[in-house]
Amino acid sequence: MHNSPSASLAVQVHPNDNVAVAVAPLSKGQTIEIAGTQITLAEDISQGHKLSLTSIKQGDDIFKYGYSIGQTTADIAAGQHVHSHNLRTKLDGSETYQYQAQLVATPPQQNIPTFNGYLRGNGKVGIRNEIWIINTVGCVNQAAKKITDICKQKYSGQADDFIALTHPFGCSQLGDDLSNTKTLLSSLMQNPNAGGVVMIGLGCENNQLKKLISDLPDIDTSRFRYYNSQEVIDEIQTGVDYVAELLELMAADKRTIQPVSKLALGMKCGGSDGFSGITANAIVGRVTDILTQYGGRVILTETPEMFGAEQVLMNRAVSTDIFEKIVKLVDEFKQYFIANNQPVYENPSPGNKAGGLTTLEEKSLGAIQKGGRASINQVIDYGQIATLEQGLTLLQAPGNDAVSSTALAAAGANMVLFTTGRGTPLGFPIPTVKISSNSGIAERKPHWIDFNAGEILDKGISVDDSANALFEYILRVASGEQTNNEKNDNREIGIWKNGVTL
Repeated sequence: MHNSPSASLAVQVHPNDNVAVAVAPLSKGQTIEIAGTQITLAEDISQGHKLSLTSIKQGDDIFKYGYSIGQTTADIAAGQHVHSHNLRTKLDGSETYQYQAQLVATPPQQNIPTFNGYLRGNGKVGIRNEIWIINTVGCVNQAAKKITDICKQKYSGQADDFIALTHPFGCSQLGDDLSNTKTLLSSLMQNPNAGGVVMIGLGCENNQLKKLISDLPDIDTSRFRYYNSQEVIDEIQTGVDYVAELLELMAADKRTIQPVSKLALGMKCGGSDGFSGITANAIVGRVTDILTQYGGRVILTETPEMFGAEQVLMNRAVSTDIFEKIVKLVDEFKQYFIANNQPVYENPSPGNKAGGLTTLEEKSLGAIQKGGRASINQVIDYGQIATLEQGLTLLQAPGNDAVSSTALAAAGANMVLFTTGRGTPLGFPIPTVKISSNSGIAERKPHWIDFNAGEILDKGISVDDSANALFEYILRVASGEQTNNEKNDNREIGIWKNGVTL
């Protein structure tokens, strides 16, 4: 940030910006100093909202993060509130892209940090040794839950946890919907955090269990059990018996010292506010740079939250081929909106706007901060698994918290770093580290929030120091320390549905 947060009541994010963000509620007539300049406020400014640093003419651009976030719809005087009433998006669907490589050199790192994880037979490393009970179809959701409840009591302490990953799909689905369900579940059951998986089918659903299994030639069959409920006498007892078999194998699993290069992190933001791109997303971006420099894998998703900032990401592609894949990723999602007769740029959400975000460009430029400066060397479709060991992967998925975070788990992430300015208790199959952009939500919801990035604003802690503290916390979580979503047993999955139901 251009000026120290502790030195001012407002923050100019980049020296070229013509707006600043209010760190606290500001009053009309109040005089504040930003980057050595005195600004007298022309009106009240809510916390997280923008104020003009200079006079700006109608039709001129507003700059934040050093980039345009939209165009003014009226003349704006210095010290005035800049928001939806006088700022609009410049996005109209006519955007074109050119590859202008802007790659940051990352020298090899020495003294690679370690964590205590579970080395799997395929060379991947899990940070939990759990048994996941997954259903092919919503008809057997209750069976999965009952099996899980029984095992939590009967086999307590014999696995890190027993988790039912239920969903309402798998029956009466066609085309892309059925394909999405199959692909997502197939990848999810291969996540290294699962020491064992029990897959429950019904028997007559579209998402046929035997077909699902046949498409998994590389899965460790010794750690996998499956059955159709229609083909057994007692579907609950059958599942419990299979869990017992898996526990016998998992008894020999022990945590061992592993290099952080074996770690895969998924990055997600939900309920962003005006501070998200300055604090929480900024430190997550630093973590992206730290982990990828040590040889680890980071996965970034939420394609519609790239709109308006996609060219910045495209310039970080390691090759023309990767650039073209990013263009395809973005264009396919735009076509998804168009095919469903929806506006491409219907964003930010009401909660985002209440928190100070105005245009999609502003939200997206803040959201992509989670990707740091790392080069992008892989682009994968929804439901696919990230294969490269080192670097930054872009994953096709919507912005929805449950759908995109589940896709991150299916892609092989060991944990999700979930930034939020509004707060949510939602958690996913893998440890979900909730990082607050402001201290208010961390103080109100300590049982939701795991790490408070708001101290960057409150206490003047540097982004780098906060990121280093977060990285140390990540290593503790990777070694077994529980996140709040684990303590509260908040485990959900969401599957992308975009087609016809019979």
